Amino acid sequence: MALKIERFVSVGKGNGLRAVHKIKAGELLYKASPLACCVSKKHLATACHNCFTRAESLLRCSRCKIARYCNATCQKQAWPEHKGECRRLKSLHPRIPPDSVRLAARILSSMLAITHRASEELYSLQEHQSHLADMPEEKQMGLMQLCSTLQLFIQANDQSADPFPAPDLDLLNLIGQVTCNCFTISDGELQEVGVGLYPSMSLLNHDCQPNCVMMFEGKTLYLRAITDIQPQEELTISYTDAVAPSEERRRQLEEQYHFHCQCQRCSTADKDADMLAGTEEVWRKLKEALPSLERLQLEQKWTELLREGQALVDGHTGAVPDSNVYLLQLLDLLLDACISLGQYDTALQFGTRTLQPYRLYYTDPHPACGVQLMRVGKLQHLLGRVEEALQSFRQAYDILKVTHGTEHTLTNELQEKLLECQADLGRD
Repeated sequence: MALKIERFVSVGKGNGLRAVHKIKAGELLYKASPLACCVSKKHLATACHNCFTRAESLLRCSRCKIARYCNATCQKQAWPEHKGECRRLKSLHPRIPPDSVRLAARILSSMLAITHRASEELYSLQEHQSHLADMPEEKQMGLMQLCSTLQLFIQANDQSADPFPAPDLDLLNLIGQVTCNCFTISDGELQEVGVGLYPSMSLLNHDCQPNCVMMFEGKTLYLRAITDIQPQEELTISYTDAVAPSEERRRQLEEQYHFHCQCQRCSTADKDADMLAGTEEVWRKLKEALPSLERLQLEQKWTELLREGQALVDGHTGAVPDSNVYLLQLLDLLLDACISLGQYDTALQFGTRTLQPYRLYYTDPHPACGVQLMRVGKLQHLLGRVEEALQSFRQAYDILKVTHGTEHTLTNELQEKLLECQADLGRD
C-alpha cells in the first residue's frame, strides 16, 4: 500500500510529516510497531510485558520475578526479547532501572536483531535529536546519572548477558534521544501502560490543536486524522495535555522537548480565562493538593483519596467552576476513586460534571471526550438510566469511530454497549 504521508522540512520546525494527498477525518495514515518498548515501571505488575494487556492476575517470570504475562503463549513470544534483560533484572533485584534506561537497553538489543530493517522507517534512530546542547546543566547531570545506570544495567551479570553493540557507542546521546523521542503507550481508554520508540512517528511535530491523534492497540501504534487534511498540509499531534493553561503547556514543552510553542492556542492564550476561572487563592490550593492525591491514586488508596478530595470539593463549593483545570483534574480523581469503591451514584455525579469542560478544552473529535462519555454511559447503564446511557454511548461512538477506528477493541466494546441499551429499550 502506498504511503499516505511523506517526510519534508517544516519551516521553523526542522523535519516533519505531511499529507501526500487529501485525507478525510478518521482515515488511518500510518501503522507502526516499535523499534523497542517496555512496560512502565509503575505498571510492571498489572500489564502483560508482551501484549501490554492490563489484568488483575498475571503469570510472573520465575527467573527475574518482575516480568508478567497473560499466559504461557505471551511469555514464550516475549522470551527472545526478555532473555538478556531477565538475567540483568535478576542480578539487580530488588532495584529496577527507570523506564528510559530499560527502554534504551532494549533499543541496544534491537540494533543486533536482523529482523528490524531501518529501510522501512522514514526516520532512522541515528537521525534522532538528543538535544543535549539545548539542555540546562541540571538536566544534563540527570541524564548523566541515567547513563551511568544504563551502563550498570547492560553490564549486570555480563558473563551470561546478551552482547551489545560497540562499547564506544555514545550512551549519553542515546539516553537523550530516548527521553526526547519516545512515546507513552496507552490503552484504548488513554491509560498509560508503557513507553516505546517509533522512529518514523518521531517526525511528527506538535500543535496544541492537532489534526491527528496516535492510538494504540497493544504495542501497535495507529496514526489517524481527526480533521480533513489537504495535500501537502503538515500532520501534527499534541505532545502535551490540552487541559493545562498555555504558560504551563509551554513550560512542559520547553523542558521536555526544547522548543517554545508558537501554535495559535498558545499565542492567543486561548481558553486560559476558563481554565483559571474562579478565586485564585482557592484554585492554587487545589493545584498544590493534586500531586499528593495522584500518589494516592497510584497506590490505589481509594478511601483516603475520596475522603481528602471530597473535603476539598465541599470546602470550596462555588469558589471555582468545574471548568477550572485543577478542579477538573480533582473531579477525575474522585471519579476513579468512587468507581473503585463501588460508589456508582457519586461517581456518576462527578463524571457528569466533567463532560462540559472536556468538550470545551478538547478538540472535537478527541479521544479523551469519547472515553469520558463512554465511562459516564457505563455508569448510567449500571444505574438503570438506560435512555441517558444510550445517548452517551452514541455520542462516544461518533468520536471513537474517528479517533480509534471502527476495528479497535474499545470501539467494538462500545458497539456492544449500544446494542445492550437498544435491547433494554426494545429498539432495533
